[in-house]
Amino acid sequence: MIQGKSLLWKRAPLPLLALTLTGCALLGPPGAPPPSLFTLAPGRESVSPRDVAAQTIEIAPPAARPGFDGSRMAYVTRPYEIQFFSRHQWVEPLPRLLAPLLGDALERDGSFRATQSGESGSPALRLESEIVALQQEFTAQPSQVRFTLRARLLDGLERRVLATAAFEAVEPSPGEDPYGGVIAANRAVARVLDEVAKWCAENGIGRTSGSSTSDLAR
Repeated sequence: MIQGKSLLWKRAPLPLLALTLTGCALLGPPGAPPPSLFTLAPGRESVSPRDVAAQTIEIAPPAARPGFDGSRMAYVTRPYEIQFFSRHQWVEPLPRLLAPLLGDALERDGSFRATQSGESGSPALRLESEIVALQQEFTAQPSQVRFTLRARLLDGLERRVLATAAFEAVEPSPGEDPYGGVIAANRAVARVLDEVAKWCAENGIGRTSGSSTSDLAR
């Protein structure tokens, strides 16, 4: 019987064999629980009434360094090596989570009217950003989450660079697990978004020409 089954397996058409293997890969281990999904939703303060002179700022779709452009949650246990939690992930790719949060932060004090890319025909300013890192680091005790973002502020019409900067926040994790990292990540993102909003106000309000470069903000 074993030989007969083996012979049938060998004679199975290659397309059928490939389909069988693919189906097994897609189904995954029987009874495997679905992944736990998390989001970025830093505490939002009440938005101030918009100033009549509020400038329109266009939020370009954020970019991300390799490893931080998807939904996987990253962590490190030693320098230069990025690993990912197997059963925990962001509900959407990180750049898509960040875009509306940038708009919320910029509108918070009423100085800007934020729009997503393509929504406004002639924005006064344009904000471009890149996620450099969002990772839980188990190289320290307690573990900590590091969020690093690069930003570039441009004149919305002529696309002249007004300012560039890098922002970074490090927050301790309240637990040595992915959920503790999510809490710390939200705190780190909130800090960086506040800094970005202040930086845009300092470098963009009333300015539509010239350029400047700021140092790393912490």
